[in-house]
Amino acid sequence: MNLETGRPDHIEDALVRMHTGQWFGWNNKEKIYANLIIHDDSKTKPTEEELNAKLAEIQNEFDGKETKRASAKQKLQDLGLTVDEIKEAFGI
Repeated sequence: MNLETGRPDHIEDALVRMHTGQWFGWNNKEKIYANLIIHDDSKTKPTEEELNAKLAEIQNEFDGKETKRASAKQKLQDLGLTVDEIKEAFGI
């Protein structure tokens, strides 16, 4: 996840959305698909394509929420609220 924006940007973001708990790991190696290991025998290792599709899905969800947030902020400004008032009241 991008620490500045909160936008999902790594296959690990997709993995944590697929199942709960510590069901996967990286075997103390670089966090790339080739190093992905599954700790939970009841789970199967997703393909790299499945992970990329899941990542794209959650990125689209995030982007949609950001678009709605920006639209709401603009509507509040159009109604006469200042940026500081909006931020203080809604945290956006």
